[in-house]
Amino acid sequence: MQYTSQNFSAQPPKLLDQVRAMTFLSITASAPNKLIRTGLGVFILHFGKKHPREMGASEVSQFLTHLAVAGRVSASTQNQARCALLFLYREVLEIELPWLDDVEQAKTPKCLPVVLNRDEVQAILSRLSGTH
Repeated sequence: MQYTSQNFSAQPPKLLDQVRAMTFLSITASAPNKLIRTGLGVFILHFGKKHPREMGASEVSQFLTHLAVAGRVSASTQNQARCALLFLYREVLEIELPWLDDVEQAKTPKCLPVVLNRDEVQAILSRLSGTH
């Protein structure tokens, strides 16, 4: 059987294959390629496998807010997801998203001071001498 161009249909590369190629070729190749693909997969599944080209800033905002509120992810995880989505839209799909001001930010944990219990405080005070 002779193979001609009629035997094969030229399918465009799948989205995640495009992302893999772009992360490999771009400056952000040092960023974990697998993490970017996983985050984008979660985004796509969140909207019922809808193609990102059919979505925009509204869905990205909804997803990032969902991560912060329902997912209760850390601020750094939400920021990684934001960067992955901006990479997808800018570099792969070549769609510029408007700035995402309406996204609820994940809370940065506050460093609470170490608190002593009663026995520990009593042990410290019992070792003190002198006047108040």
